[in-house]
Amino acid sequence: MWWIYALLSALFAALTAILAKIGIKGVNTDLATAIRTVVILLVAWGIVFTRGGIDSLPALTRQNWLFLILSGVATGLSWIFYFKALQLGKVSQVAPVDKLSVAIAILLSVVFLGEVLTWKAALGAALIIGGTLVLIL
Repeated sequence: MWWIYALLSALFAALTAILAKIGIKGVNTDLATAIRTVVILLVAWGIVFTRGGIDSLPALTRQNWLFLILSGVATGLSWIFYFKALQLGKVSQVAPVDKLSVAIAILLSVVFLGEVLTWKAALGAALIIGGTLVLIL
């Protein structure tokens, strides 16, 4: 079942690139990121309240808070740079290069999480890196 969610994520990420490219024409990209963030904030908290997730808020540990906050900072910075890249470049170039994050995540999961690097994951990461280089050069 995870792969259905992953495919939906990919679909909405692709729509994000197209819709953002249209939406940022003539707009300060930091302002665009802030607007996008407010919308995401409302949608995310709406889901939490409607699905009953708010009950587990008191159970969060200091470590949960720290790493969720750091993840939020990383997400925010990613969006800021992504919107700037979209404003300056073509979606067909920016979006695939942005997906280099998949290969980076694979490598970081080995270094920081101790995950095993399988030959399939290594090959997939290498192909992503190769594809990114083709688009950049």
